[in-house]
Amino acid sequence: MQLRNIIPLSLRRLLGNYCHLFVAARKKKNLLKKLQGSAVECNICHWQGAHFIDDPWHPRTVCPNCGSQVRHRMLVALLDGQSSMTELSEKKIFQGKSILHFAPERQLRHRIQRASAHYVSTDYDRGDVDLKLNMSAMPSVFDASFDVVIACDVLEHVPDDRAAIKELHRILKPNGIAIITAPQKDAPSMTDEDPTVTTPEGRLQHFGQKDHLRIYGDDLKERFDSAGFSTTVLDTSIFPSNIIHRLVLAPPILSSHPLATNQRRFYFAKKS
Repeated sequence: MQLRNIIPLSLRRLLGNYCHLFVAARKKKNLLKKLQGSAVECNICHWQGAHFIDDPWHPRTVCPNCGSQVRHRMLVALLDGQSSMTELSEKKIFQGKSILHFAPERQLRHRIQRASAHYVSTDYDRGDVDLKLNMSAMPSVFDASFDVVIACDVLEHVPDDRAAIKELHRILKPNGIAIITAPQKDAPSMTDEDPTVTTPEGRLQHFGQKDHLRIYGDDLKERFDSAGFSTTVLDTSIFPSNIIHRLVLAPPILSSHPLATNQRRFYFAKKS
């Protein structure tokens, strides 16, 4: 008699999950051992090593320990006061504030929650959040409810991003801030979007990922400003070169792919 006829399905699944986690943990341990060094450091989990690992387009940009990417470490470096924009440190923009966090990243979630007075996580699909919200229409959220909204690499997934930007403006308090990132082409360009591109393969070809609906250009700032925001665009130029290299706030090897985001930008959109 085969074991699968003796062991209940629920137990087989539990054993399978355990084996998967065990193998993954051992692979990670071996990888971290191979990458021993002190050339780079993750400012989120504080791992140090010879170099980071690759993402599909950018070599050596992902922390092998916590999985942080360039945009995560850029935001944390900003919060840590390591940029020339000291007015955007954690104490000044998060402490004592009410914060709505879209698609909360595990690398950032707990730090932002600890710093805030009132923290609400949200996503359209995930189950590990406080609220399920469609960013384009949030009737359950009152006007002027939050001091800060965070949405890193979310807008490119939203069918009506202009409606979403207007909603962000509505739910923010006066002088509230929306902190936004989105994939963008490096060369000066306009946002590329085409509602007739509906297949995963087409979206991958046109917008860089199967679930992306557009890839933004330099006009992203204008989309926020036209909704009533005053928008500041930040990139790595606000950080000292030694911080950029040590924390890998920019890809050490630039991607040649025409849709690659080699230069990450943060949009700080303030409600007037």
